[in-house]
Amino acid sequence: MSYQALDQATTSLARWFLREGLHPGDRVAIHWSNSIQAVKVFFACFRAGLIAVPINVRLKASEIAYILGHSNAAMCFSQPELAPIAEEARMECPALRRIYTDLPETAQADGPALPEVDAGQPALIIYTSGTTARPKGVTHTHQTLLCTSELMRSVGVDGAQIVLVMTPLMHASGLYCDLLPAILGGTTTVLVPAFEPGAVLDAIERFRCTYTIGLPALIQFLVEEQAHRPRDVSSMRLFYAGGDTVPVSLQERFQPLFGIPLQEAFGMTESVPICRNPREAIRSGSIGRLVEGVEAQVLDLFGEDVPEGDTGELAVRSPANFIGYWDNPEATAAALRDGWLYTGDLVRRDRDGYFWFEGRKKEIIIRGGSNISPQEVEEALYQHPAVFEAGVIGKPHPVYGEQVVAFVSLREGHHATEQQLRDFARKRLADYKVPERVFFVPVLPKNATGKVQRRALKELAVSQPDLAEQGVVARV
Repeated sequence: MSYQALDQATTSLARWFLREGLHPGDRVAIHWSNSIQAVKVFFACFRAGLIAVPINVRLKASEIAYILGHSNAAMCFSQPELAPIAEEARMECPALRRIYTDLPETAQADGPALPEVDAGQPALIIYTSGTTARPKGVTHTHQTLLCTSELMRSVGVDGAQIVLVMTPLMHASGLYCDLLPAILGGTTTVLVPAFEPGAVLDAIERFRCTYTIGLPALIQFLVEEQAHRPRDVSSMRLFYAGGDTVPVSLQERFQPLFGIPLQEAFGMTESVPICRNPREAIRSGSIGRLVEGVEAQVLDLFGEDVPEGDTGELAVRSPANFIGYWDNPEATAAALRDGWLYTGDLVRRDRDGYFWFEGRKKEIIIRGGSNISPQEVEEALYQHPAVFEAGVIGKPHPVYGEQVVAFVSLREGHHATEQQLRDFARKRLADYKVPERVFFVPVLPKNATGKVQRRALKELAVSQPDLAEQGVVARV
């Protein structure tokens, strides 16, 4: 599709939105795999002053219902194959007018005049799991998305590239780091509908792609595929890895197979990019240096700067920082203070300005680049009649970064097996959130106030037999 055709299609669709009675500020949900249809809806929303609400295509009905209800979406576009689950979710969302499984015919050029859209207006609400049981709606304006795109262009996503989008547009990396800067730079963009290692490598070879960003867990599969069935990937010039910790062993295996280094980048749904490892001076194991235009502090528990080399919480000031969590003033106040975004990530900074990731202040589990709230998984397990207590943590994993492990104590006189609880959770959660192991304990360890001690659970998880030895196969 040419830029001229995209311009005409999004203008026409934006006018159709207005004819349908939508007004600037209304929310439109997008429940679609990577496709030109999804791109059209995103940009038509932006043009009409509407707020796009992407929905992860792996979510279950109850999870989708929460996003539709919390955002108060007026309209939803759902891929035909995904529409049944969206329709199921709609039962709990009376404000939702209709679910469309195709884009309307919008060939007519006339229609309502498009509104003047202020740069400070919200343009996007993208939901990510927080430290509470419910996801939080990260809200970006047209200005913060523009700044995100400009920062990405400064690290190489310019008009000279052919950009491959292999991560979902419903995820920050696919939308912020690939599509938006590519469109801003006027470059060619290649969309892979769903991640499959062979398809990604075929796309690089066929379209001579030069740039992409991927989650480390996905890149592991690309490395395996390229090692066994190599393609011509000599066109690649920039390959970033982000969204999770990048193992040094992965970087070492990547370079001889792809002919370029795997560069680690660091950011979050609330602000992208923050750091990157410059190609000319990569330090494997670090998350790199600050991107030009971004400021950072490393702070102790009292908000004071820690000495160089010490560990503290990373706080970031950037023109790309989000403006707040949708309809969640408490969480917004905790994250945004005096112009700084408090990330909840623990880092240290060396004398050369490189940052090293040391852990997460928050209890979020990051599996294959996807954020998982332990409380959300616990809430699903608690719905089982046999479960008395549940504690969920992330156990380190060499491929996925972390895997979900649950500890459960049963009600007296009740019985449940590990597989029964996993099957029960699978009906209520996206597959990647389902515990890959469930361990039964008489009682969960607690502190003096009665709060479950997750550190003790992590130590217990590490002491358990390796999951691979149990025949459990994890999939992204």
